[in-house]
Amino acid sequence: MKDLKNTYTVSIYTENNIGLLNRISAIFLKRHINIESLTTSPSEIDNIFRFVIVVKSTEFSIKRIIKQIEKQIEVIASFYHTDDQTIFLETALYKVKSKSLFDEKHIQKIIKNSQANIVTVSPSYFVIEKTGWRDDTEKLYKELEPYGLLQFVRSGRISVSKEPMNISNLLGLNTDK
Repeated sequence: MKDLKNTYTVSIYTENNIGLLNRISAIFLKRHINIESLTTSPSEIDNIFRFVIVVKSTEFSIKRIIKQIEKQIEVIASFYHTDDQTIFLETALYKVKSKSLFDEKHIQKIIKNSQANIVTVSPSYFVIEKTGWRDDTEKLYKELEPYGLLQFVRSGRISVSKEPMNISNLLGLNTDK
């Protein structure tokens, strides 16, 4: 039976060194796996950063990729999880013509019903922020498009695993605070 492609969230804990992102992305490139989303940020541990990478792959391939990533000297640990094993969200920003906000009362209802927030208003545009799942941000995009959508950007996935990854234990840190 052929191994099916699933969506995996790869979490990589690392030191923040120049060139590491290139080496990690090259590992995916060599295996012909497209990175759907990539987010980097400080982690829960001082001076340790976390990459969150979303890919569609087979479990066989993702296991091999994790082993290769962990061979990078700056990488402390890497993990992979299915969507069922994580809690994840994305944030999107929508820049819309201000005329729509004032002339089209329906747009205010769209914003309210989508549980989005207006983050700034100027004479020529306003910006809406929506945090949620990809389907939620795409739905709001489609609803706002007819009203003069000037710009759109969506973050990469941010996620936490449902089960502990115990990165502090790997580093020998005392977590009894």
